[in-house]
Amino acid sequence: MAGETLTLDLPNGETVSALWQAPAAPKAVLSLAHGAGAGMTHRHMAATADGLEARGVATLRFQFPYMEKGGKRPDPPRIAHAAVRAAAAEAARRSGGAPLFAGGRSFGGRMTSQAQALAPLEGVRGLVFFAFPLHPAGKPGVERADHLADVAIPMLFLQGTADTLAQLELLAPVVSSLGERATLILAESADHSFHVPARTGRKDAEVLNDILDGAADWMTGFQAAS
Repeated sequence: MAGETLTLDLPNGETVSALWQAPAAPKAVLSLAHGAGAGMTHRHMAATADGLEARGVATLRFQFPYMEKGGKRPDPPRIAHAAVRAAAAEAARRSGGAPLFAGGRSFGGRMTSQAQALAPLEGVRGLVFFAFPLHPAGKPGVERADHLADVAIPMLFLQGTADTLAQLELLAPVVSSLGERATLILAESADHSFHVPARTGRKDAEVLNDILDGAADWMTGFQAAS
């Protein structure tokens, strides 16, 4: 499915590319940030946007400045947060009154939650994390989740049980500590990319469909509740 190409202006004078992709009458809108190693047009990001559009959810994908420049080293948080805010503001302008959410894949989700913890993203009703990176691979810890205590809006964690960047025995207590604000949806045997081994008898596309069903149901549920 094709999206509308946009340009977002950042406070420091830089610009980044974005893609707006929406069904005819969105039930919800998600500002969707990419992960550290691949930009907004990566097949996983495209499949996520396509799948959400089919479920009635519009997305605004965008590039972080380092990715826009072809770099490999992620931006420092203050730069990443500025991009998150610009994208959320543009998504809000296009929302047409539909419930607005922000989040992203891995690094993008963490930068979004950091931004929200520092100063709420205007109009955003909840955060959606596709594989929240709780810790580096091989270095288990929970320090990256400390800021989540300062996020006052609902959060949805979509995680694989075999994610080496979020060991379940560490992640589950973190989510539980956030109380009713946090919801955890698990993909059995899936890794950080939501890939599952052949021995499971499942295909990656099936896993992604389940993840997107959960994400869309959670977001569109806000409309039903409002």
